[in-house]
Amino acid sequence: MPQLKAKLFQKADTINIERLLPIAQSIQRLSEIKLASVVQQWPSDSIQNIDDTMRQTLANIQMPPAQKGSIVGIAVGSRGIDRLAPVVIHCVDFLKSSGFDPVIIPAMGSHGGGNENGQKEVLASFGISEKTLNVPVLANMDTIQIGAISPDFPVFFAKTAIEVDHLVIINRIKSHTKFSGPIESGLSKMLSIGLGKATGAGFYHQKAVSDGFFWIEDIAQMIINDYSIIFGLALIENQHGQLSHIEAIPGKKIISREKELLLRSKRLMPSIPFDQIDILMIDEIGKNISGIGMDSNVTGRHRDIVGNIFDRPHVKRIYVRNLSKKTYGNANGIGLADVINKRCLDAIDLQATYMNALTALSPEKAGIPIFFDTDQQCLAACLHTSGKVSGRSTRLVWIKNTGNLQRFKVSEGLKLDIEQNPSLSQMTDWSPISFDAHGTILDY
Repeated sequence: MPQLKAKLFQKADTINIERLLPIAQSIQRLSEIKLASVVQQWPSDSIQNIDDTMRQTLANIQMPPAQKGSIVGIAVGSRGIDRLAPVVIHCVDFLKSSGFDPVIIPAMGSHGGGNENGQKEVLASFGISEKTLNVPVLANMDTIQIGAISPDFPVFFAKTAIEVDHLVIINRIKSHTKFSGPIESGLSKMLSIGLGKATGAGFYHQKAVSDGFFWIEDIAQMIINDYSIIFGLALIENQHGQLSHIEAIPGKKIISREKELLLRSKRLMPSIPFDQIDILMIDEIGKNISGIGMDSNVTGRHRDIVGNIFDRPHVKRIYVRNLSKKTYGNANGIGLADVINKRCLDAIDLQATYMNALTALSPEKAGIPIFFDTDQQCLAACLHTSGKVSGRSTRLVWIKNTGNLQRFKVSEGLKLDIEQNPSLSQMTDWSPISFDAHGTILDY
């Protein structure tokens, strides 16, 4: 892997921008683009007190008798969920007060490089560790086949999940980036794929190519029938990316209630309030933001063996400036971009990225896009290949990431759209796009 990166960097250094006439010409046209900050008006209904909300919802759960030494495995995933650590901490305390011995079981398929240490590191980055919770983290990757949903479709389950007396599942309910259905990303997916570890996740993604994703519900139901799932904690975030709903669901009712909560979550999903976009500039992508780095429900773009998606908004060119720090080099989804800069390229951990992409049967999402040294060069490449002959009419949207869409920047080409949308407020005057001496775009 290091040798491969060295070759990529060497090739990047040999690009002679001055000889790329389309880039040089488009750099001049960038000066025609003017930007302004806008804000989307959303209601603020975030949970103010996690402990109070947790106490209220857990009061509705009928707990099984706690025998001495009864162990409850708390299955936790790897996404950047708002205030996940306080939720898990309260859950740990609740189980202890109920007479159980809780342990943490990472339920994230092949994430974290598909190994024990990597999965512990991912959880620790969200404040979930043996040190912060004072409970064991059982990150062993071994699985056992517990049954099958058809002769050629075995079901794998984490050995650590089988060895505990009971399970609690914690996850966010949200739209999936790859498919649409009554069950998407949430508790059922964590039971099936997350606790299937790398072995199960890899096999299930292969089956999805021919069979779709119906099996998420089937596998979850099998596990719920055969194992003691005390409850699932369903988390929903609002448009601000803040926790707005926490609900403890009895184990036997997880699937039916999750279907209802998914509809609620979809209504709260943030979006870019424009359709036709020439250039979407994204400051960062990462696994802590979306499973594919940048949420396809926001970008309108997805490439996958089970089908490509080009939905609203219709974006001509996507430019990614960097990886988030909390993705730890995992650049899965980078292949959805058209252009990246060398800073972003330097941040990629090919081992983690390839492991994720291969497990998900999605090598296209680990593909390295065209790249240049500076923001100026990258934007010029986007402008030229968008087919725009005028910088001033360019419809450019600049966001931090696909999970942060309340405040962002747009170009003057979207002025009329802003004026016609009552949920948008322009916060600054139009100012020419500008760069420093090194070609880095200046924030304002």
